[in-house]
Amino acid sequence: MTKQKQKKKKKNYVPSRLNLLFFAVFLLFSALILRLGFVQIVFGEDYRKEVDRTENVTVNTLVPRGKIFDRFENVVVDNTPLNAITYTRMQTTTSKEQLEVAKKLSEIITMDTDNIPLRDRQDYWILTRPEEAEALITDEDRDKVANGEIEESDLYRLQLDRISESQLAEITEEEEEVLAIFREFNRGYSLTPQIVKNRDVSAKEFAMVSEMLSELQGVDITTDFVRSYQFGSTLSSIFGKVSTSDSGLPSERVDEYLARGYNRNDRVGTSQLEAQYENVLQGNKARVRNVTDTAGNLLHQEKVFDGQRGKDLILSVDMEFQQKVEEILSNAIIETRANPSAGARFLDRAFVVVMNPKTGEVLSLAGKQLLRNEETGQMEINDHALGAIQEAYEPGSTVKGATVLAGYQHGVIAPYSSFYDTPLYIGRSEAALRKASYTNMGSITDLTALERSSNVYMFRIAMAIAGANYTPRQPLFIPPSAYDTFRAYLAQFGLGVETGIDLPRESSGVEGPDKSLPGLLLDLSIGQYDTYTTLQLAQYVSTIANGGYRMKPQLVREIREPSNDEGLGPVVKPFQPEVLNRVDMTDAEIAHVQEGFRRVYHGTSGTAKSSTAKKYKPAGKSGTAESVYRVQHDDGSRSNYETLNFNLVGYAPYDDPEIAFAIMVPYASTDFNVTGGVSTRIGDAVMEAYFDLKNKRAQGQPKLEDQQTDEENEELTEDDIE
Repeated sequence: MTKQKQKKKKKNYVPSRLNLLFFAVFLLFSALILRLGFVQIVFGEDYRKEVDRTENVTVNTLVPRGKIFDRFENVVVDNTPLNAITYTRMQTTTSKEQLEVAKKLSEIITMDTDNIPLRDRQDYWILTRPEEAEALITDEDRDKVANGEIEESDLYRLQLDRISESQLAEITEEEEEVLAIFREFNRGYSLTPQIVKNRDVSAKEFAMVSEMLSELQGVDITTDFVRSYQFGSTLSSIFGKVSTSDSGLPSERVDEYLARGYNRNDRVGTSQLEAQYENVLQGNKARVRNVTDTAGNLLHQEKVFDGQRGKDLILSVDMEFQQKVEEILSNAIIETRANPSAGARFLDRAFVVVMNPKTGEVLSLAGKQLLRNEETGQMEINDHALGAIQEAYEPGSTVKGATVLAGYQHGVIAPYSSFYDTPLYIGRSEAALRKASYTNMGSITDLTALERSSNVYMFRIAMAIAGANYTPRQPLFIPPSAYDTFRAYLAQFGLGVETGIDLPRESSGVEGPDKSLPGLLLDLSIGQYDTYTTLQLAQYVSTIANGGYRMKPQLVREIREPSNDEGLGPVVKPFQPEVLNRVDMTDAEIAHVQEGFRRVYHGTSGTAKSSTAKKYKPAGKSGTAESVYRVQHDDGSRSNYETLNFNLVGYAPYDDPEIAFAIMVPYASTDFNVTGGVSTRIGDAVMEAYFDLKNKRAQGQPKLEDQQTDEENEELTEDDIE
């Protein structure tokens, strides 16, 4: 072959390989373009959202909670502004960078260092002493990591365990200030302002931090708010509590709140009104969008929404009246305990609930409890209003109106039916003998039974409802189903069931557990077996006072928009009276019981005839119940003491009721010869306080104005109560 032919062959061979290469490159580029197109079309929206999420982070910032007013628009719960110092951590901020800022800030502000947890002190020691901390890890520990016996993360735990007390003691007082600040920095979440200090921030501290913000990366100044109570401890247990920025969301409801857009360190209502109306009081938080680059560095901030403080609550409670009722209760406890003939050594609490029987509005919800202050050793009268809805006691004869009406409904008696009041003897043996009455009233009607509080009349009703035949000195058979029947009648009045008040965790009372003993049904008919709350008794007597309508008790009468000035905003939601049920008795039957209640006060033999408030035309029913006061001793043993509860339910005026009230004085006496005069005196004072205020206001005298009181729990001496 000639040289010319070989060259020709070589030239043809090289271009063909290039063509194959170019074709392969073309295929690869085509595949890449197709893949990019596929990703853009199918996953483009997801990737765009991911970029937006990274680059646009919206956070919520604090706004004041809504205010709470009484029925006359006096501010009851407000927000006190506080100077506050905050810290916002960027997504890329390191612990060392935070520590440097904390050191600078510690030179300006002071911090409380008393309650720094051990773990935080250990973490700080490791961070600030890396060489010493590294020396706590042995070669053997590293070999275990290499061999897979322990994880790399376990080394930090080993360091924590091996830090000695002497090493922790190296942390100086100045460092503890830094640690306290650093600890607050780390309680927050990235791009979310965290309060570092909001208590006792001096004007000097506030000003100096303001001047040095450019040197304090992430630090800012703002206005924080804490709840302030214009009437001291009055109704404090009913208002409830709000969590702090330290405690944040309640652990048991974290997921729920996070799903609703809360931050973990947000403050929320944790009990009572603050919790019940959290959605109303919380308000709409200000929202700020933090725009960051893909590395997490903050580029700039954009205000999305200025925020709006929470809506306001208008209560049904009259705070001036509430304060007078609380004063009445405090005086009654002190004076009764100081009376040597009262036998009141265990009397330590008393309750009053006053309602408008026509609307269900709660005008006063009061409770007072005598406690020893552990710090001072002195006895104090504390707010215990919550006990009026959560503590249940034997009500005694106050429930006899419901028993009589149950007899009407069941058809075993009618108005003016009579029974012979004489002692009842149940059982054959002397040991089982039951003397069921201590009074011989003779032949009496239902009106006399209410006026004079006959037990036997109520026993006769209960036995008739149960279908039991009474024979003197013979066993009495009562079927267990009779308890359910009788309790169903009582439930119509709110006895033994929840009242429906707009507060969480109210008690429905406690049913007596034993249905096997027939005599216990008789006890139930006179209020000596099941227990009820003071609020339940108030709902019960309101139902009788208004002609048979069980009204839902309501503490909040309106929700209003927040106002930018000192006035109130427009009404968002008015609360209308709500009828829960109408009792299944006729108007005439209810009117007959109302007459019996009137005679309790105004009859010649009425159990409340000693009342000094008859000019207000009251009607009602007093009650005395046997109870047990239990004492827990330091050695773990217990002692039980038999006591008496003194109770009263009533309303006034009897011909057009404006108020209905229930009074509960548990453990009032250990002397069974003492009558329940204390409950009648409290009732008289409550009626006088209400109608006096009404008359003063009708004459144009000013209502209670907003006031800030520094009054704390009343401190008593031993002479006051012994």
